[in-house]
Amino acid sequence: MIKVLFICHGNICRSPMALYYFRSLLKERGLSGVIQADSAATSTEEIGNPVHHGTRAKLKQAGIPCEGHRAKQMTKADYKSFDYLIGMDSWNIRNMQRIAGGDPDHKIFKLMEFTGSGRDVADPWYTGDFDTTWSDVTEGCAALLDLYIRASLNITLPSLLTAYMVAPVCLYVHGGTSESCLFLCA
Repeated sequence: MIKVLFICHGNICRSPMALYYFRSLLKERGLSGVIQADSAATSTEEIGNPVHHGTRAKLKQAGIPCEGHRAKQMTKADYKSFDYLIGMDSWNIRNMQRIAGGDPDHKIFKLMEFTGSGRDVADPWYTGDFDTTWSDVTEGCAALLDLYIRASLNITLPSLLTAYMVAPVCLYVHGGTSESCLFLCA
């Protein structure tokens, strides 16, 4: 089982948004039993608090529940327990490395790195703009999952595109939906 920990400053806005969206992707693609995800904060400021109302509203719009979430802080033990620790911005990365005592196993990443961008996920705490954050999170999580699937199938994107152009045969279809087919075939 692959274990992913999404991390932001307070664990009430960006990291729970990433967590619950990523879990919805896993469920949609039949991978819930293969990849486990959780979220945490680098600070203690919001410990015990629920998901921020702006994040809750974006998740609700997408039909994704987030009930029962309570903010918690990342621990040094999380570094050993999780395969990927994914921060939302450069400040998170610095704090994650401080908490973990470094990153000797190269497990710490910024979410947008999986999209080929080194930029930060927009922080709605300061802007109130949960739409931009949602766009960043959905793009980053989809790229992360796509990378995992390609790596686990040992298939590169060019070979996937070639296979799709020559013969649109699905490598894996969950529930027979064309959406899951296109995700994995193109």
